[in-house]
Amino acid sequence: MRAIGYFRGAGGGRSGDAIAHQNRAFLDYCEAEGYEVAATFSEDPSDGTTAFSELLSYLKRPEKGFVIVVAESPETLAAEPAAAATRCLQVEGLGGKLGFVTDRGGDALDAILGRFRAADESVGEKVRTALRRKAVRGEVLGRPPYGYKVGARNRLEVVEDEAVVVRYIFRLYLQEGLGIRLIARRLNEEGLRTRRDRPWSMVSIRDLLRNRAYLGTYQRLGVRVPGTHPALVSPDDFRRVQERLRERRTNYSPRSVSPFLLSGLATCGHCGNRMIGVSRRQAWRRQRDGSEQAASYRYYQCESRTNQGTCSYNTQRAEDLEEKVRRQLAAIDPKQLATAGDDSAMIKEWQAEVRRLHERQVQINRKLGHSLAAAAKEEISRDDLRSQGLPLAEERMKADEELQDAEWRAGHYASAAERRRTRNAALDMLVSGWETLSIAERQLLLRELVDRVVVTGADAQVALKP
Repeated sequence: MRAIGYFRGAGGGRSGDAIAHQNRAFLDYCEAEGYEVAATFSEDPSDGTTAFSELLSYLKRPEKGFVIVVAESPETLAAEPAAAATRCLQVEGLGGKLGFVTDRGGDALDAILGRFRAADESVGEKVRTALRRKAVRGEVLGRPPYGYKVGARNRLEVVEDEAVVVRYIFRLYLQEGLGIRLIARRLNEEGLRTRRDRPWSMVSIRDLLRNRAYLGTYQRLGVRVPGTHPALVSPDDFRRVQERLRERRTNYSPRSVSPFLLSGLATCGHCGNRMIGVSRRQAWRRQRDGSEQAASYRYYQCESRTNQGTCSYNTQRAEDLEEKVRRQLAAIDPKQLATAGDDSAMIKEWQAEVRRLHERQVQINRKLGHSLAAAAKEEISRDDLRSQGLPLAEERMKADEELQDAEWRAGHYASAAERRRTRNAALDMLVSGWETLSIAERQLLLRELVDRVVVTGADAQVALKP
């Protein structure tokens, strides 16, 4: 598995020493666990750096494979347990895993909950002890895994319709040799849905294949009790699946990842989902002289197809799509960018958007805090916390991105006239200096002008921001 280090200083003069210590602990951790170092991100709160947002951007890249993000402790991840839980769920929501140097091999969310419990003296030891006793007896705490329901004596019982799907997934992975993405695609094409009536995704398939509950073993609160309910797969099949999963996680060859220019802007014209950048490397042997050849290909592909196997094969070569965008921008009349109306009204509109997004952040934090408190008191399970928290963490991530954009605009556009000058200057720089600008510079200028790029088959249409 590839590992990403996240380091955070405490602010002030000794932040550099703290980050250096965390980096050393991270490298020792990787060496002990056999992980390959993929990247590191560090930030100092005192200078306003936002390395965690850069880490999230890295995790959004499809090329990253399965990775683990390693911080020294929950306090390093974030000062407050609720903020640490949010970041943990954001990492997991992007397909990564989180680990702590101070809690090797443990579940990161459990470690964060432990800090929350330590800070909350109202959590009663009697309640926790009673729940552990239930876990020892194999009684269900929280939502049962897919394929089971809570039955007599509060034990897991098989849901036959779902159990058929569980066995089908294990068979597709083990006997037919399909990968996780292709299994998700197969299930979605056959009209099978998750318990929440959603399409199957790579994450849901991966988590199902790893769940020891299908061996008939109940595991909660650090207690593992075998034989508490009917198994859906044999121990030998489960072991072989885990071995294959580990092999696939460690078979990533090191490669440098180049950003895609239209990430976050390109959308699928068929389903409305994002188009994500994908890199593929192909090798072949020439029949004429037997020489080996290799080439890399970059293209944009609908995220629905990549993650869920749904939608059509809507894809375009990256070079071709970016050239179409460049030509459409070159054909724009600068007058199209003029903004009519009351200058002060526009400024007030952006200021109101900043306030709205701040309120939205507070609401999301409050909901996450309630779920975390309930999990700390063991009123809900860790799995319930994840199912409730993942969409909230994703919503918070989106709100943070929108707030950053809204604050920039509110501070940057002193007037509509300035907005026109900025947009016209951005267009001129893109058209005249496309080849000389870096990808980061082009992305910044594109986000100033372009709302989205709608990709449908071989066609692409640039939609400007109002």
